[in-house]
Amino acid sequence: MKTVMVLGSGAQGSAVARLLEKEPGVKRIICADYDSKAAETLAAGLSKAEPVQVNAKDVNHIIRAARGVDIIVNGLPLSFNRNVMEAALAVKANYQDLCMTEIDGMDEVEATRYMFTEMDRRFKEAGVLAITNTGSAPGLVNVLVREVAEKFDAVDSIEMNVYEGVWAKKFIPFWWSPDVAFADMALEPIRFEKGKHVSYEPFAHPVMMRFPGVDREIRMVDHNHEEPITMGINADKYLKGAKNIVFRYGGPHVELSQALYNMGFLSHQEREFRGIKYTPFDLVIHHAPAAPKYKEEIEEVIKEGLITEEGAFQVVIKGEKGGKPLTITSYVNAPGLIEAYEKAGISHEAYLTGQSAFIFTKMMVEDAVTQKGCIAPEVLEEGARRFFFDEASKLGITFDEIIEQKLN
Repeated sequence: MKTVMVLGSGAQGSAVARLLEKEPGVKRIICADYDSKAAETLAAGLSKAEPVQVNAKDVNHIIRAARGVDIIVNGLPLSFNRNVMEAALAVKANYQDLCMTEIDGMDEVEATRYMFTEMDRRFKEAGVLAITNTGSAPGLVNVLVREVAEKFDAVDSIEMNVYEGVWAKKFIPFWWSPDVAFADMALEPIRFEKGKHVSYEPFAHPVMMRFPGVDREIRMVDHNHEEPITMGINADKYLKGAKNIVFRYGGPHVELSQALYNMGFLSHQEREFRGIKYTPFDLVIHHAPAAPKYKEEIEEVIKEGLITEEGAFQVVIKGEKGGKPLTITSYVNAPGLIEAYEKAGISHEAYLTGQSAFIFTKMMVEDAVTQKGCIAPEVLEEGARRFFFDEASKLGITFDEIIEQKLN
């Protein structure tokens, strides 16, 4: 029986906590947040839960709240990751987060290498596991890529394409935090290209693509994401020597973001207009409505109507098997907005990301993963990956696969 601290009572943390409530292997859930009301509201609906106010800026405060905890699920912004990791090491708890860690003075690749070397060493010495990047993308997609890569003798390229096509009549720029989303959009995307990490301008390499169930071509662009970074670092050992890895994103939210970027509105540089100083990014965020979080908010959006409710989550891996070219295209199937609301009272984004994060937590609750150290999901061993896919299917998350190989 495990005690789990869920740090952060937002959409993803709430989804994980509610699913843990149903797990017989969980005896106690600590719902922790700086916002005591948010923690209390979440805990109030769960029989195994108790609320705790935690100031994540203070490592010692996290440590005090985490005494006796077996697993810490970090659902906070990535700026808190290092503090939460230090607390997990101090109390010797397994650790999980949903996004890669920032380290001052290091770029994204350097920070990731640090996590997979120095932090990996420290977690191994403590005898516990830290799994980073455990949502849907990154997270689920990393497990899928590793599973498919195992079918190759050698991998040349890995493409991950996510099309977000849910657009409501009520203006919702993103179905997750607009602060995080717009900030990500303005960052330089990184490709793993010919065995090296290479940065490009935001919205680089636009291509038109077709996806099943979508009656037109979709414009896809390079997007700043963790997968090409972690997978590039892990390519030789875990992904059959892949030399080219890219993450693309597309949809109306991307088009909106690129328009704002081109006009300079995603800039963090202070400007002046008619004697008034302002920061364009802050101005955008001030006017951007938050993602619907509560059941009644999502219901209101659905009742008002949707313009489109479509999307695609695709992985394409190319390489060779038995000396012949091989291409495998995999698709992730998951509930759309209306179905996710009907199933769980949450959005499609919260459903796929939150349910995926929960599976990684359940993996640790049931001791389905024996590895120690600090790892990304593509490093998980076969038994843990099988556990993930079995649990995903129970939650209505399934996978289709198209194999293309020359017969002679």
